[in-house]
Amino acid sequence: MPRLAQPGQYDVAVIGGGATGLGVALDAAARGFSVVLVESHDFAKGTSSRATKLVHGGVRYLAQGNISLVREALHERSTLLHNAPHLAQPLPFVMPSYAWWEAPFYGIGLKMYDALAGKSGLGPTEFLGREQAHGYLPNLRLQGLKGGVKYWDGQFDDARLALALARTAASRGALLVNYCAATGLLHEGGKVVGLTCQDRESGVDYTLKAHCVINATGVWVDKFRQQDGEVIGRPTRPMVAPSQGVHMVVDRSFMPGEHALLVPKTVDGRVLFVVPWLGKLILGTTDTPRGDLAREPDPFKEEVDFILGESRRYMEKPPGRADVKSVWVGLRPLVKPQGEDGDNTKGLSREHTILVSRGGLVTVTGGKWTTYRAMAEDVLAHCFAARLLPEAPSGVTANLRLVGSPATQVAAAHSISEPQGLHSYGADADDVNTLPGAGITLGAGLTEAMVRFAARYEYARTVEDVLARRSRLLFLDAAQAGELAAGVGEVLRQETGIDPQVQAFSDLARHYLQLPA
Repeated sequence: MPRLAQPGQYDVAVIGGGATGLGVALDAAARGFSVVLVESHDFAKGTSSRATKLVHGGVRYLAQGNISLVREALHERSTLLHNAPHLAQPLPFVMPSYAWWEAPFYGIGLKMYDALAGKSGLGPTEFLGREQAHGYLPNLRLQGLKGGVKYWDGQFDDARLALALARTAASRGALLVNYCAATGLLHEGGKVVGLTCQDRESGVDYTLKAHCVINATGVWVDKFRQQDGEVIGRPTRPMVAPSQGVHMVVDRSFMPGEHALLVPKTVDGRVLFVVPWLGKLILGTTDTPRGDLAREPDPFKEEVDFILGESRRYMEKPPGRADVKSVWVGLRPLVKPQGEDGDNTKGLSREHTILVSRGGLVTVTGGKWTTYRAMAEDVLAHCFAARLLPEAPSGVTANLRLVGSPATQVAAAHSISEPQGLHSYGADADDVNTLPGAGITLGAGLTEAMVRFAARYEYARTVEDVLARRSRLLFLDAAQAGELAAGVGEVLRQETGIDPQVQAFSDLARHYLQLPA
């Protein structure tokens, strides 16, 4: 890794290659700062590849009266759909009503949602009769159905969006390295002046000097905050209370059509989504406190039972445990209020929080994918206020098309709800087809050329990188992903010359099929 070994000082060093870290790296690089980002695993390996795949303003935040958060998210939703139309697109939702008051009650709120969106709205909210609601959601339970409300939000491919951010930042001069773990912070005179890191493939250690170090490690931010606090003699209290969100994937036949189902308030007050995505259906999500910080957290039995149980309440033909193609879990970095023990994560903040320590470590956590760009601008504003960086004009990413973005909105003709294919690459599709193996399909729409493209241009090192995040097959059909592991591994070995970790991925694929008894 010769660039990491070069002497000198960066303006910005980012720890963490999820949505937040990548967004910060892009914003800083686009403003002309020199940027390095290190990620201990793969980009978007953690929470950022395990979202519900929605680009949304937050209907439930509107119900909580958080108008400012909703307005910001709706603005960012429009920006994201414009800057990456091949990866983020509008999606219609139906909120069914089984009580006479539900449609007018939720409909009025959704009309307010439209008003807040203004010119950024994706389509008008509509009141639906019984037959209309069932027509949009053909497997919706008819017994007791009164009607419903249709509204619009957005949908996206989270892991591929993360890769687009990384590649766009690199095109602006940033150095981004996955499988390179930050091992500590550098201090001089009680101030953070850089970090140490280790290449996980070679074992080589590097020292990176930087004017501004940004801790964007999601649920893991407290690790570096504590290191900083120990050096400057100021102990830190943990700021994150992890919350676990479980998603399960089933065949599209359980809810045919192009509309998503949203139940705003289930029996325990949570939200249920049934979302068409890449040819399958995503069922979710949960909101359960979790004390540990596992890289591959397991679902709890009660979470699986909850999702399947609520699905039975709203589907004529509901899925069962045997119908689940993949189950995956993400940890949300919810921010604790002062004195909060974190046991009730539904009451914790979904907004992002930025702290600048006395030593100058900038920590950002919380928030959501939809507002990654606004979060990045806020992080840089804090860096300027703390005089860690010279001030530079904001708004540089507001109209910055991401790598792969088609030249026009019309060019993004394929829906994200369709199965994966070459269209997922947007303007890069022709480049993919120039590589060897363009006509050799490994399975599930994945060609040898796509694997080579992942290795050469998308930072892929292992089979998991390809089948979990360049292709999304692990999240869609874990059994089929396991079947493709050997073939993908052989192409990767040709491209990289390193062990593609076929067996490790085969074990992981089996893990994504396991439901707690």
